[in-house]
Amino acid sequence: MKIGVPKEIKNNENRVALTPAGVSALVNRGHIVYVQKTAGEGSGFSDAEYRKAGAKMKNDIESTYKVAEMIVKVKEPIKSEYALIKEDQLVFTYFHFASHLPLTKAMIKSKAICLAYETVELPDRSLPLLIPMSEVAGRMSIQQGAKYLEKPEKGRGVLLGGVPGVPPGKVMILGGGIVGTQAAKMAAGLGAQVTILDINLNRLRHLSDIMPANVTTLYSNEYNIRKLIKESDLIIGAVLIPGAKAPNLISKAMLKDMRPGTVVVDVAVDQGGCIETCKPTTHADPTFIIEDVVHYCVANMPGAVPSTSTLALTNATLQYAIQLADKGWKRACKENAALAKGLNIVKGKVVYKGVADAFNLKHESVASLLN
Repeated sequence: MKIGVPKEIKNNENRVALTPAGVSALVNRGHIVYVQKTAGEGSGFSDAEYRKAGAKMKNDIESTYKVAEMIVKVKEPIKSEYALIKEDQLVFTYFHFASHLPLTKAMIKSKAICLAYETVELPDRSLPLLIPMSEVAGRMSIQQGAKYLEKPEKGRGVLLGGVPGVPPGKVMILGGGIVGTQAAKMAAGLGAQVTILDINLNRLRHLSDIMPANVTTLYSNEYNIRKLIKESDLIIGAVLIPGAKAPNLISKAMLKDMRPGTVVVDVAVDQGGCIETCKPTTHADPTFIIEDVVHYCVANMPGAVPSTSTLALTNATLQYAIQLADKGWKRACKENAALAKGLNIVKGKVVYKGVADAFNLKHESVASLLN
């Protein structure tokens, strides 16, 4: 199969979809991998390393898309890429369709096969291609939140860990999944007083067992959320409904109950956000302020630490990319139910229910297209 790896062009997105080691693995199986020049530089991989791994280098993004049967990316295509995607071309990347109608419409129009990392789902309901970036984003949410709590950044001027004789900061985490768990570990490690909220009692029991003493678990409901936001210094949005739009758990009106300088970091922003006032921002301009509350809503947080993120992502995606390249998308998805759940849009048809429901679009059965 001819595989294309374009350079990411989303704002400050420095990750790349395949490392030289990943390229080598595909080339050794008889596939041709085309890598756009400088695609790996942001992650510390030179063109020379890709050539040594067996890649063929392309000068620009247009020629990379044109030659490829499968495009392997990190982030969803942006507007300037829509016209480059061809009918029947397989695009394997993070899409997050449910929060972006123009992208959804463009991919329907393209009649490409859109296989989303974030909805590949194992029988135990875990999301193997989302987990590594959720781990990075969860840890980064505390790192960034701690920075924006500083007074020069318009935060409350609170040190999360406190110091002897001064109480630590308070962190509230909405969601006890991968993002929430990693955020809690980081915040607890800094010495903050942490509360994780979730609606899954089994998950709360698990977290209660494994977390240190400065982490408290609490059932998530409006009453508890309203109570906690009044005293929290940092609020992390970590809610995930796979492939669907995140629910709003904190409304605009509730911002008035927060203290001036409170920081909210909505990691769920790439799925629409779980805080009503959050809208996607970039690493170049990451924050905005509403009702004296600092909002950090960068939609590609792991892109800021590409040396870590690219390696973690390729570790997870490569085995699936190999299956798709070896067998073609249809056979690979027939033989691997987890991979089949990654199919979101196929040749103009929406085949993932969460995406169809988000925009009231017709939902087609995946099974009917695989037969």
